[in-house]
Amino acid sequence: MTSMTHPAEDNQFLAGHIALFRRSLLHWTGRDLVNPRMTNVEAARYLFSASFALLSHDTQPDPVFNYANQTALSLFAMSWEEMTSCPSRLSAEWDNQADRARLLQEVTENGYSEGYRGIRIGKHGRRFEIEEAVVWNLLDERGVYRGQVASFRHWKWL
Repeated sequence: MTSMTHPAEDNQFLAGHIALFRRSLLHWTGRDLVNPRMTNVEAARYLFSASFALLSHDTQPDPVFNYANQTALSLFAMSWEEMTSCPSRLSAEWDNQADRARLLQEVTENGYSEGYRGIRIGKHGRRFEIEEAVVWNLLDERGVYRGQVASFRHWKWL
C-alpha cells in the first residue's frame, strides 16, 4: 500500500480527505468537525495542527492508518511515514485488542460511537488512556465505506 502524502501547504493539507471526515461526521451526528463556515482547505490546515487527536485508517483487511494530525503523531511518537504504514491494531497492546475490536464493530454496525475510553500505546511503549473519543465510519459521496476516523481531546499518560 502507498501511504498518503504528508499534509502540507502544497497539497492543501489533504483537504479532500478532511472533506470526507467532515461529510461523514455530519451524516452520522448532524455535527461538523469544525466551524461549518470553514472551507475544506481551511479546515484541513486547522485540523492538522489542532490540539486534539485526529486519525483514520483505511479499508484493508488489516486496516492501516492513512491520516494522523500532529497531536496524534506526537502521542504515538511516530513520523507521518511510520504512522501511515502502521496497522491501526498496533495502536493498542495485545491485552486491549478485544476492547478495541468491540469498539470498531460497534462503529461498523451503528456508524459511529461517542464516549469511548481505552488504552493505547506509542512507538516506544509509552501508554496513554484516551477519553471521550468519537469514532465514525467514513462514507464517500456515493455512500461507499472508506474506513474509520477517531477524534479525542482528552488523554492521560499512564
